This record gives sequence, structure tokens and C-alpha cells, in this order.
Amino acid sequence: MYATSLRLPEDLGKRLNDLSRRTGRSKTFYILEAIREHLEEIEDVYIAEQRIAELRAGHSRIISSGEVEALLRVAN
Repeated sequence: MYATSLRLPEDLGKRLNDLSRRTGRSKTFYILEAIREHLEEIEDVYIAEQRIAELRAGHSRIISSGEVEALLRVAN
């Protein structure tokens, strides 16, 4: 398993400790749950930002649905 360290703001640390104590689950459990739940969303935002930057720089272009349909008809 990969190990890393993390410093939390005091308010988040207290909330995490309280939740862990109340539920009997480890702080690591909740940290992993939060990462799992939000990492894909953050990755999607990053990819979208990169695509927008490529578009603005002229390195890619938008293809309309009509163009896609025409390309698919040619491919069939």
C-alpha cells in the first residue's frame, strides 16, 4: 500500500477525530472514502480544463453532431 502524510486544518482534524470516535471507524477509512469519492471528479475537471486550453490554443477543434454523423456514415 502507498503511504503519504497529510496535515489537516484544525477544524477538519477535529471533525475527522469526532466522526472516527463516534462511528468506531478509523480516520484512514474516512480519508480514503473522501479521496475515492472526489478524485474522479477532480480528474474530470482537470481533463476538461486541458481540453479547453487546447481548443483555445488552436490545437484541437469542436466537431458538430452533424459532422460526427457524416463521418460515421462514411465509415459504415
